[in-house]
Amino acid sequence: MDRAQMEAFWSQWLADNREAERRRDWGILAEHYAEDATYGWMYTPDEHFMAMGREEIRTLALGNEMAGLDGWHYDYAATVLDDSNGMVIGFWKQRAGIEDESTGKEYEILGIGGSWFGLVESADRVEIGWQRDWFDLGSTAHTFLALAGSGKAPQTLLDRMGLHGPSQPGHYTRAELPSTIWPPVVGDD
Repeated sequence: MDRAQMEAFWSQWLADNREAERRRDWGILAEHYAEDATYGWMYTPDEHFMAMGREEIRTLALGNEMAGLDGWHYDYAATVLDDSNGMVIGFWKQRAGIEDESTGKEYEILGIGGSWFGLVESADRVEIGWQRDWFDLGSTAHTFLALAGSGKAPQTLLDRMGLHGPSQPGHYTRAELPSTIWPPVVGDD
């Protein structure tokens, strides 16, 4: 894949992320995914999320899974482009957009988070063929509980926190995953 194409894709991805945050509508990002793309992450060693195809990504990953995170922003702090394999890794900070009065700063998930993308070329553009995210679940839980305890958490976040994760659409045990946790190994034929 041509590096200039990747850089153009990434620039547009970042701009569209800012627009999604502004609109509080993550669903607009779905158009960046190939029709048969996969998007997943791990909650625990035996609870995973996986969306299969652009429409599940729109509905589940960018819809249901983002419920309660209105006003949050995911500021990319660093990016690694691998043009020989068509991959991008973006490291992001996850912030709530709500001030913690005890520190004067936003509530923030302090652990490292990021997204690993496999890009594919379609007839007329670069698309995401697969995406895998990672985040520090312990830090996430700590921040969510601190926010809930502050009385500043929006009801939508409290409602989301109250759901039984494994019974939600797109949640699987490792044995039931409809796609692999890891994308194809580089160099495998």
